[in-house]
Amino acid sequence: MIDQHDITALVLAGGKSRRMDGRDKGLLPFGGGLLVGHVIGQIRPQVGAVLISANRNQDEYGQFGFPVFADPLDDFQGPLAGFLAGLENMQTDYLLTLPCDGPVIADDLAQRLATGLSDAGADIAVAHDGKRLQPVYAMLHRRVLPDLRLALEQGERKIDRWYPRNHWITVDFSDIPEQFDNINTPEDYAGVSQAPGI
Repeated sequence: MIDQHDITALVLAGGKSRRMDGRDKGLLPFGGGLLVGHVIGQIRPQVGAVLISANRNQDEYGQFGFPVFADPLDDFQGPLAGFLAGLENMQTDYLLTLPCDGPVIADDLAQRLATGLSDAGADIAVAHDGKRLQPVYAMLHRRVLPDLRLALEQGERKIDRWYPRNHWITVDFSDIPEQFDNINTPEDYAGVSQAPGI
């Protein structure tokens, strides 16, 4: 079994937020604080450490007291560049990735991905909601770092094309598909903001 203290959570907040009219989604007001703070609060008890991947507003993200890293690649190259930052800077053997714009975090997200990874002896475990892959909800062993560097050097930017280069498995989350609800547009945000208890 993988000890939770050997897992670092990487909160992905490095995108351009094009569908949110450029507003930094992690810094949207949410639940009396900010959305990224809500996500961190939900995942922190499940892991040993937290990192934040952000290419903008790093001081604002830094106020949460966790290390903030920009992508090692210029010009917003996508989640794989964020993965690289996390793998290069974590102090644990395992990296749990999740986006800053998904307010629902199952209290066993890390444990379920870790169990799937461990049971299969795999290098990457990726969540599946029963209908489709949820590629930014994943757990990676640090040994994938050299291949990720190589893939990015070769121009790869698609997560679903990189995963098959490694020993990867999927983990079934079809019992809690709401885990993958996210905020992509102003309409999404308005709907979530008006939900009871938010």
